[in-house]
Amino acid sequence: MTIVRAAVTQVEWTGDKETMIKRHEELARDAAADGVQVIGFQELFYGPYFGIIQDQKYYAYVESIPGPTVERFQALAAELHMVIVLPIYEVANEGEYYNTAAVIDADGALLGKYRKHHIPNLPQFWEKFYFRPGNLGYPVFDTAVGRVGVYICYDRHFPEGWRELGLNNAQLVFNPSATKPGLSNRLWEIEQPAAAAANQYFIAANNRIGREYEEFGDDAVQFYGRSYFVDPRGNYVGDVASTDQEEVVTRDLDFDEITKARNDWQFYRDRRPESYTRTVQP
Repeated sequence: MTIVRAAVTQVEWTGDKETMIKRHEELARDAAADGVQVIGFQELFYGPYFGIIQDQKYYAYVESIPGPTVERFQALAAELHMVIVLPIYEVANEGEYYNTAAVIDADGALLGKYRKHHIPNLPQFWEKFYFRPGNLGYPVFDTAVGRVGVYICYDRHFPEGWRELGLNNAQLVFNPSATKPGLSNRLWEIEQPAAAAANQYFIAANNRIGREYEEFGDDAVQFYGRSYFVDPRGNYVGDVASTDQEEVVTRDLDFDEITKARNDWQFYRDRRPESYTRTVQP
Protein backbone atom coordinates (compact mmCIF):
# COMPACT_ATOMS: atom_id res chain seq x y z
CA MET A 1 0.00 0.00 0.00
CA THR A 2 1.56 3.28 -1.13
CA ILE A 3 -1.03 5.96 -0.30
CA VAL A 4 -2.48 5.68 3.20
CA ARG A 5 -5.33 7.90 4.37
CA ALA A 6 -4.66 8.60 8.04
CA ALA A 7 -6.39 10.69 10.69
CA VAL A 8 -6.01 11.99 14.23
CA THR A 9 -8.58 13.51 16.57
CA GLN A 10 -8.57 16.62 18.72
CA VAL A 11 -11.57 16.65 21.02
CA GLU A 12 -12.69 18.61 24.07
CA TRP A 13 -13.44 16.74 27.31
CA THR A 14 -17.19 16.17 27.55
CA GLY A 15 -17.18 15.65 31.30
CA ASP A 16 -18.04 11.95 31.10
CA LYS A 17 -16.15 8.80 30.09
CA GLU A 18 -19.01 7.13 28.25
CA THR A 19 -19.83 10.19 26.15
CA MET A 20 -16.13 10.54 25.26
CA ILE A 21 -16.07 6.94 24.09
CA LYS A 22 -19.27 7.40 22.08
CA ARG A 23 -17.96 10.63 20.56
CA HIS A 24 -14.82 8.87 19.37
CA GLU A 25 -16.87 6.01 17.96
CA GLU A 26 -18.83 8.60 15.97
CA LEU A 27 -15.66 10.31 14.79
CA ALA A 28 -14.18 6.97 13.71
CA ARG A 29 -17.32 6.22 11.71
CA ASP A 30 -17.18 9.65 10.08
CA ALA A 31 -13.52 9.09 9.25
CA ALA A 32 -14.23 5.67 7.74
CA ALA A 33 -16.91 7.24 5.55
CA ASP A 34 -14.21 9.64 4.35
CA GLY A 35 -11.95 6.75 3.40
CA VAL A 36 -9.67 6.84 6.46
CA GLN A 37 -7.72 3.61 6.94
CA VAL A 38 -5.92 4.37 10.21
CA ILE A 39 -6.87 6.73 13.04
CA GLY A 40 -5.17 7.77 16.26
CA PHE A 41 -7.01 9.25 19.25
CA GLN A 42 -5.61 11.81 21.69
CA GLU A 43 -3.74 10.93 24.89
CA LEU A 44 -5.93 9.22 27.55
CA PHE A 45 -8.78 9.76 25.13
CA TYR A 46 -11.77 8.74 27.28
CA GLY A 47 -10.97 10.88 30.33
CA PRO A 48 -9.83 14.31 31.42
CA TYR A 49 -6.12 15.06 31.54
CA PHE A 50 -5.92 14.38 35.27
CA GLY A 51 -2.18 15.06 35.54
CA ILE A 52 -3.25 18.63 36.35
CA ILE A 53 -3.67 17.56 40.00
CA GLN A 54 -2.79 14.60 42.23
CA ASP A 55 -5.95 12.79 43.29
CA GLN A 56 -6.46 9.06 43.79
CA LYS A 57 -10.02 9.24 42.46
CA TYR A 58 -8.61 9.27 38.92
CA TYR A 59 -7.17 5.80 39.43
CA ALA A 60 -10.74 4.68 38.73
CA TYR A 61 -10.12 5.36 35.02
CA VAL A 62 -7.76 2.39 34.66
CA GLU A 63 -8.64 -0.54 32.44
CA SER A 64 -6.87 -3.72 31.46
CA ILE A 65 -5.68 -4.46 27.94
CA PRO A 66 -7.59 -6.30 26.62
CA GLY A 67 -10.52 -4.88 28.53
CA PRO A 68 -13.95 -3.35 27.92
CA THR A 69 -12.92 -0.24 25.99
CA VAL A 70 -10.25 -2.00 23.93
CA GLU A 71 -12.67 -4.80 23.07
CA ARG A 72 -15.32 -2.26 22.11
CA PHE A 73 -12.93 -0.63 19.65
CA GLN A 74 -11.69 -3.98 18.39
CA ALA A 75 -15.26 -4.65 17.25
CA LEU A 76 -15.47 -1.18 15.70
CA ALA A 77 -12.13 -1.59 13.90
CA ALA A 78 -13.31 -4.87 12.39
CA GLU A 79 -16.61 -3.32 11.34
CA LEU A 80 -14.95 -0.29 9.73
CA HIS A 81 -11.87 -2.15 8.43
CA MET A 82 -9.77 0.53 10.13
CA VAL A 83 -6.55 0.46 12.16
CA ILE A 84 -7.06 2.25 15.50
CA VAL A 85 -4.42 3.63 17.89
CA LEU A 86 -6.20 3.77 21.25
CA PRO A 87 -4.49 5.62 24.16
CA ILE A 88 -5.89 4.55 27.54
CA TYR A 89 -5.01 4.39 31.24
CA GLU A 90 -3.82 0.80 31.72
CA VAL A 91 -3.76 -1.37 34.83
CA ALA A 92 -1.32 -4.27 34.62
CA ASN A 93 -1.49 -5.39 38.27
CA GLU A 94 -3.25 -3.82 41.23
CA GLY A 95 -1.63 -0.42 41.74
CA GLU A 96 0.59 -0.81 38.64
CA TYR A 97 -0.64 1.73 36.12
CA TYR A 98 0.67 2.90 32.74
CA ASN A 99 -0.04 5.56 30.14
CA THR A 100 -0.56 3.19 27.24
CA ALA A 101 -1.73 3.00 23.65
CA ALA A 102 -3.26 -0.19 22.29
CA VAL A 103 -2.84 -0.82 18.56
CA ILE A 104 -5.78 -2.56 16.88
CA ASP A 105 -5.58 -3.87 13.33
CA ALA A 106 -8.22 -3.43 10.64
CA ASP A 107 -9.60 -6.92 11.30
CA GLY A 108 -10.08 -6.16 14.99
CA ALA A 109 -6.99 -8.02 16.18
CA LEU A 110 -5.17 -6.52 19.16
CA LEU A 111 -1.59 -6.31 17.88
CA GLY A 112 -0.03 -5.07 21.10
CA LYS A 113 0.60 -1.93 23.10
CA TYR A 114 3.10 0.82 23.78
CA ARG A 115 3.66 2.18 27.28
CA LYS A 116 4.86 5.75 27.68
CA HIS A 117 8.48 5.73 28.82
CA HIS A 118 9.21 9.28 29.90
CA ILE A 119 7.02 10.42 32.79
CA PRO A 120 7.05 14.12 33.75
CA ASN A 121 6.64 15.43 37.28
CA LEU A 122 6.04 19.15 36.93
CA PRO A 123 3.34 21.60 37.97
CA GLN A 124 0.12 20.58 36.15
CA PHE A 125 1.87 17.48 34.80
CA TRP A 126 2.05 15.32 37.94
CA GLU A 127 2.22 12.09 35.99
CA LYS A 128 4.51 10.18 38.33
CA PHE A 129 1.55 10.10 40.71
CA TYR A 130 -0.40 8.13 38.08
CA PHE A 131 2.00 6.17 35.87
CA ARG A 132 4.97 3.85 36.00
CA PRO A 133 7.56 4.30 33.22
CA GLY A 134 6.97 2.10 30.20
CA ASN A 135 8.77 -1.23 30.03
CA LEU A 136 7.82 -2.71 26.67
CA GLY A 137 10.45 -1.03 24.50
CA TYR A 138 9.60 0.79 21.29
CA PRO A 139 7.53 -1.69 19.28
CA VAL A 140 6.47 -1.20 15.69
CA PHE A 141 3.33 -3.04 14.64
CA ASP A 142 2.68 -4.61 11.24
CA THR A 143 -0.81 -3.35 10.45
CA ALA A 144 -3.07 -3.46 7.42
CA VAL A 145 -1.76 -0.02 6.40
CA GLY A 146 1.93 -0.52 7.15
CA ARG A 147 4.34 -0.38 10.07
CA VAL A 148 2.95 1.77 12.89
CA GLY A 149 4.64 2.97 16.08
CA VAL A 150 3.57 5.12 19.03
CA TYR A 151 5.35 7.70 21.17
CA ILE A 152 3.24 9.51 23.81
CA CYS A 153 3.28 13.22 24.71
CA TYR A 154 6.32 13.97 26.95
CA ASP A 155 8.21 11.19 25.13
CA ARG A 156 8.57 13.57 22.20
CA HIS A 157 11.25 15.58 24.01
CA PHE A 158 13.60 12.58 23.93
CA PRO A 159 15.22 11.89 20.54
CA GLU A 160 16.43 8.44 21.52
CA GLY A 161 12.97 6.88 21.36
CA TRP A 162 12.22 8.43 17.98
CA ARG A 163 15.39 6.78 16.66
CA GLU A 164 14.48 3.44 18.23
CA LEU A 165 11.19 3.54 16.34
CA GLY A 166 13.06 4.28 13.12
CA LEU A 167 15.48 1.43 13.72
CA ASN A 168 12.46 -0.80 14.31
CA ASN A 169 11.34 0.17 10.79
CA ALA A 170 8.36 2.43 11.51
CA GLN A 171 6.63 4.12 8.60
CA LEU A 172 4.12 6.12 10.64
CA VAL A 173 4.44 7.12 14.30
CA PHE A 174 1.49 8.48 16.29
CA ASN A 175 2.27 10.99 19.05
CA PRO A 176 -0.92 11.54 21.09
CA SER A 177 -0.46 14.43 23.50
CA ALA A 178 -1.99 16.76 26.07
CA THR A 179 0.06 19.93 25.98
CA LYS A 180 -0.63 23.49 27.14
CA PRO A 181 0.59 26.98 26.19
CA GLY A 182 3.88 28.22 27.57
CA LEU A 183 7.23 26.54 27.19
CA SER A 184 5.76 23.87 24.93
CA ASN A 185 4.48 26.09 22.10
CA ARG A 186 7.71 26.39 20.17
CA LEU A 187 8.67 22.79 20.86
CA TRP A 188 5.31 21.66 19.48
CA GLU A 189 6.17 23.42 16.24
CA ILE A 190 9.67 22.00 15.82
CA GLU A 191 10.11 18.68 17.64
CA GLN A 192 7.94 16.37 15.57
CA PRO A 193 9.06 17.85 12.23
CA ALA A 194 12.68 17.53 13.35
CA ALA A 195 12.13 13.95 14.51
CA ALA A 196 10.41 13.06 11.23
CA ALA A 197 13.30 14.48 9.21
CA ALA A 198 15.99 12.89 11.39
CA ASN A 199 14.35 9.47 11.33
CA GLN A 200 12.61 9.67 7.96
CA TYR A 201 9.08 8.51 8.62
CA PHE A 202 5.67 10.14 8.93
CA ILE A 203 4.52 11.50 12.29
CA ALA A 204 0.93 12.16 13.36
CA ALA A 205 0.86 14.60 16.30
CA ASN A 206 -2.40 15.41 18.04
CA ASN A 207 -3.28 17.53 21.05
CA ARG A 208 -6.41 18.15 23.09
CA ILE A 209 -8.51 21.30 22.88
CA GLY A 210 -10.51 23.22 25.46
CA ARG A 211 -10.18 23.98 29.16
CA GLU A 212 -11.32 21.30 31.61
CA TYR A 213 -12.53 23.93 34.08
CA GLU A 214 -15.49 22.02 35.48
CA GLU A 215 -13.10 19.18 36.33
CA PHE A 216 -10.17 21.15 37.76
CA GLY A 217 -11.36 24.71 38.39
CA ASP A 218 -8.65 27.37 38.31
CA ASP A 219 -5.98 24.67 37.95
CA ALA A 220 -7.31 23.78 34.50
CA VAL A 221 -5.19 24.69 31.47
CA GLN A 222 -6.21 25.68 27.96
CA PHE A 223 -5.14 22.94 25.57
CA TYR A 224 -4.31 24.44 22.21
CA GLY A 225 -4.94 21.76 19.60
CA ARG A 226 -2.84 22.46 16.49
CA SER A 227 -2.72 18.78 15.53
CA TYR A 228 -0.82 17.92 12.37
CA PHE A 229 0.99 15.40 10.18
CA VAL A 230 4.57 15.73 8.97
CA ASP A 231 6.36 13.84 6.23
CA PRO A 232 9.80 12.14 6.23
CA ARG A 233 11.48 15.42 5.28
CA GLY A 234 9.90 17.31 8.17
CA ASN A 235 7.29 19.18 6.10
CA TYR A 236 3.69 19.59 7.19
CA VAL A 237 1.25 17.45 5.24
CA GLY A 238 -1.57 19.90 4.70
CA ASP A 239 -2.48 22.58 7.21
CA VAL A 240 -2.08 22.52 10.96
CA ALA A 241 -5.39 22.15 12.79
CA SER A 242 -7.14 24.92 14.72
CA THR A 243 -6.45 25.85 18.32
CA ASP A 244 -10.00 25.46 19.58
CA GLN A 245 -12.19 23.42 17.23
CA GLU A 246 -12.99 19.72 17.40
CA GLU A 247 -11.50 18.13 14.29
CA VAL A 248 -10.64 14.88 12.63
CA VAL A 249 -7.43 15.83 10.85
CA THR A 250 -7.23 13.64 7.74
CA ARG A 251 -4.29 13.41 5.35
CA ASP A 252 -3.14 11.19 2.48
CA LEU A 253 0.38 9.90 3.16
CA ASP A 254 2.56 8.54 0.36
CA PHE A 255 4.75 5.90 1.97
CA ASP A 256 7.00 5.88 -1.13
CA GLU A 257 8.31 9.19 0.22
CA ILE A 258 10.03 7.31 3.03
CA THR A 259 12.28 5.40 0.63
CA LYS A 260 12.94 8.52 -1.42
CA ALA A 261 13.96 10.51 1.66
CA ARG A 262 16.20 7.72 2.93
CA ASN A 263 17.87 7.37 -0.44
CA ASP A 264 18.53 11.11 -0.61
CA TRP A 265 19.78 11.33 2.98
CA GLN A 266 21.57 8.16 4.04
CA PHE A 267 21.24 8.73 7.77
CA TYR A 268 20.80 5.03 8.53
CA ARG A 269 23.86 4.14 6.48
CA ASP A 270 26.02 6.83 8.05
CA ARG A 271 25.08 6.42 11.70
CA ARG A 272 27.95 5.48 14.03
CA PRO A 273 26.34 3.59 16.92
CA GLU A 274 29.69 2.28 18.12
CA SER A 275 30.72 5.87 18.87
CA TYR A 276 27.65 6.84 20.90
CA THR A 277 28.95 5.71 24.26
CA ARG A 278 27.29 8.36 26.43
CA THR A 279 23.81 8.02 24.93
CA VAL A 280 22.90 4.83 26.80
CA GLN A 281 24.76 5.53 30.03
CA PRO A 282 22.52 6.14 33.06
